[in-house]
Amino acid sequence: MIAITGASGQLGRLVIHSLLKQVPATGLVALVRRPDSVQDLAALGVQIRQADYSRPETLASALAGVEKLLLISSSEVGQRTPQHKAVIDAAKQAGIKLLAYTSLLKADQSPLGLAPEHVETEAYLKASGLPFVLLRNGWYTENYMASIPTALALGAFLGSAGEGRIASAARADYAEAAAAVLLMEHQAGHIYELAGDTSYTLAELTAEVAKQSGEAMVYKNLPEADYRGVLLGAGLPEGLAALLADSDAGAAKGALHAEDPALSRLIGRRTTPMAVSVTKALHP
Repeated sequence: MIAITGASGQLGRLVIHSLLKQVPATGLVALVRRPDSVQDLAALGVQIRQADYSRPETLASALAGVEKLLLISSSEVGQRTPQHKAVIDAAKQAGIKLLAYTSLLKADQSPLGLAPEHVETEAYLKASGLPFVLLRNGWYTENYMASIPTALALGAFLGSAGEGRIASAARADYAEAAAAVLLMEHQAGHIYELAGDTSYTLAELTAEVAKQSGEAMVYKNLPEADYRGVLLGAGLPEGLAALLADSDAGAAKGALHAEDPALSRLIGRRTTPMAVSVTKALHP
């Protein structure tokens, strides 16, 4: 029995669909806050169980009979550590044989503001005594694809990444890797640094969008504070604007770059090129 937390999210759904190619639906458990949000998965035969990171009392019963657990990091930045600890405690109580955790690329040396909660979770996992494997996910290419409509409207792609190279991969690539690890034996103790096979600067991304769209466009690099202000002006919440600006500034320091083939080895193919993601974003 394999369970996936956050199964209603974009990554969780992709992991489940990857697993369904090799595992009977009855062997999968989708852990979600709101069971009614995953009726499509229920229709496929996947077990649906309520599990709320912030309500530890829901976790023990949700993990009954589960052998392997994928803990997808919470989306609530600032609340992640206590939420993850609650899941880890419940997993230990349930006798989980392997816990896979989606951490951050080079978490233990990353300058990103996202890193500390991942580092704290990794440390708690190590101290728990649970068999675990770390999936240190790099940047999702989709994080930048979401900015394309605005960039087309402005004639400029805005950011703070400078000449920093970004070795991102499609969300589906990371999902396939997670599914592969969950199906492999002897994974306890492994730490996977997962990143795309190729990298690009935001100027190169901008050039690719301009080429495919036929629209004139330039990359405009801004100081982190200015970029955060632009994001706030566009209506993003303070926390998200700060996170995105910090991540771009981190990219300028190499935080989103790695030359490690672990991801493509796990999925058995090259990772999705940035240009392919641009095509999908322009022609959904």
